[in-house]
Amino acid sequence: MTLELWLVYLAAAVGLSLTPGPNGLLALTHGIRFGPRKTVPTVVGGIIGFVILVALSISGLGALLAASERAFMMVKWAGAAYLVYLGVRLWLAPSPLVDAEAAVRSAAAPRSRLAGIETSWGRFRQGLLVALSNPKALLFFAAFLPQFMVPDTSLWLQFVVLGGTFALVELLYELLVAAMAGRLAGWLGRYGLWFNRLAGATFIAIGALLARAER
Repeated sequence: MTLELWLVYLAAAVGLSLTPGPNGLLALTHGIRFGPRKTVPTVVGGIIGFVILVALSISGLGALLAASERAFMMVKWAGAAYLVYLGVRLWLAPSPLVDAEAAVRSAAAPRSRLAGIETSWGRFRQGLLVALSNPKALLFFAAFLPQFMVPDTSLWLQFVVLGGTFALVELLYELLVAAMAGRLAGWLGRYGLWFNRLAGATFIAIGALLARAER
C-alpha cells in the first residue's frame, strides 16, 4: 500500500469511527456511568471485536482475489457504491438526540440493572459482544476494505496495516468519547443533525473518489 492510499484509508477510518454506532454509544454510556478509566475495558473489548471482523473480511476477500481478480474488482465497485449509499442514508438520518438521551437514562439506571457490567470483565465482554453482534459492521468492512487491498501483497501484511490503523483510530475515538461523555451527550442533542450530514458527505466523497480512481 502506498502512502497516498494509506492516507485516504486513514481519513476513511476516521470518518467511520466518528459515525454514531453501537460501540460509540456504549462508550458514551459507560463513560457517564463509570468514568473514563473504568470504561477502558469496554473500549478494548470493542476494538478486539472490530479486529476480528476485519480479519474475517480480509480472509474472505483474499480468497475471492485468489479465485478471480475480475470478481474482486466487481466487489470493489460494489463497495464504492455502498459507501455512497451509506453516505446518503446518513445525510438523511435524523439527529441522534434520542440515542444521546438514552445513554444518559441508561447511565442513571439502578445498580441492579447494571450488575452484569460492574466488573472490568463484564464491561470488556459487553464491548466485545456489541461489536461482534453488529452484522452491519461485517457488511461494511466487506464493502470498505476491498477499496484499499492491493493484489499480490501479503494478506497478513494488509491485515496488520488495515486492521491496525482502524483499531488505533477507533481506540482513540472511543477513549475520547468516554472522557468527554457528559459534554458529548448534550452536544449530540444540539448538533447531531449537522454532524450526520457532515459524516454522510464524507462517505459520499470517499465512495465517489474511489470509484473515479478505478476508471
